[in-house]
Amino acid sequence: MKKLLIDLDLYAENKDKDFGCSYFYHSGNKGVRSLLELVTYALICRKCELAACIEACPNEALGRNAEDKILERYNMRCTSCKSCMSACPFGTIYPEMMTYLASKCDLCLGRLTKDEMPLCVKDSPEGVLKYGEYSEDKENNIFLVAKNVLVKAEHWELDGIPKKAK
Repeated sequence: MKKLLIDLDLYAENKDKDFGCSYFYHSGNKGVRSLLELVTYALICRKCELAACIEACPNEALGRNAEDKILERYNMRCTSCKSCMSACPFGTIYPEMMTYLASKCDLCLGRLTKDEMPLCVKDSPEGVLKYGEYSEDKENNIFLVAKNVLVKAEHWELDGIPKKAK
């Protein structure tokens, strides 16, 4: 099954550029930003035991996935007050992720023909977004963060041990 591969470092260099989106309600492609939020919570977040971001939210809009402790934002509760962003001691919650109106990328599932690429992949600068038969490759910093989403990024922690301690 084809997957979307995001190179997080290249995305950071090009985050101010517009990426197209074929979904009618994603003008300006806010769907890619929802993927950035997913990736950030999965790979960049330090998963603090006493999470200041969760405690700071006045609307209980942040929580953790019970299985893997990854942050989740409940969009129906979030008012984009950015209290979580201010409370995070590591600066891993970016203001552009915490929008009041949230769009979710649907990965164009069910809307692409066999050889068609998502519009965001076609419009992205070289190498930022790729779409194809990719798989997780931890030695090359490619991680599966959702069923159809891979990200290439430095993971601050592997196997529960912070990288600097290895």
